[in-house]
Amino acid sequence: MPAADRPDRDAGRDRPAPTLDALQRQFAAHIRDPDRQPAPAGIEDRRLQIYRELFFNNLRSLLANNFPVLHGLYEPDDWSALVRDFYAEYRCHTPLFTEIAREFLRYLQDVREPRPNDPPFLLELAHYEWIELALELDERDPAAIAVDADGDLLAGSPALSPLAWPLSYRFPVHRIRPDHRPAQPPAEPTHLLVYRDRQDRVRFMELNAVARLLVERLQNGPRASGRSLLESVAADIGHPDPARVVAAGAGLLADLRERGVILGTRRESG
Repeated sequence: MPAADRPDRDAGRDRPAPTLDALQRQFAAHIRDPDRQPAPAGIEDRRLQIYRELFFNNLRSLLANNFPVLHGLYEPDDWSALVRDFYAEYRCHTPLFTEIAREFLRYLQDVREPRPNDPPFLLELAHYEWIELALELDERDPAAIAVDADGDLLAGSPALSPLAWPLSYRFPVHRIRPDHRPAQPPAEPTHLLVYRDRQDRVRFMELNAVARLLVERLQNGPRASGRSLLESVAADIGHPDPARVVAAGAGLLADLRERGVILGTRRESG
């Protein structure tokens, strides 16, 4: 048989072997998305299956622990499909396990297209549950803020703990459970304060209009006395008797201090 007509049995031997980097990338792509990404050549599928299950099951369990309420709303196969989509479609930019929940939230916010079976509150509930985790991990120290813990909250400038975050949602996310899944948001939004108390427990409280405006001013507004802050709240809501708002607000300030949301009054520097 002429040489030109013989099968080129050695043609594959002339192809360069994949680099270690290319092999690792192909391996990772297959582990992330085995249905669409081919496995590296020469590796027994039984061995690959160990890695496929190990990595995916760890991620699925981690996210179930980080988002327990959201996880409880899904059937097991549906939860696995959601995690698989995240695993296959999103590239995390952190090596830290504690940041995976934040990456999952970014995936829901920025990458995932809405699916017909997604609950309408999916993103808000995920954000609320991530906030709880973020507060648990927040390393800021309220004790580093110079305050008079027993200061007059009306005369002085109340200091809000850095571990207290006011939040607003369309849905009442703190009430969502498997037996309570609102299909439509209520007429009024839900305002919450999520905070870490002095015993490092994450807690929440629902805020009315006055409390929400007060906490927002404590967080973002210029330093002012508690009385001035409450008078500005009264003006914003158009209350006909600002003195009543100040009187009621004094009790609210005291309650927030008792919870550890307000640390006291700020000490004058210098």
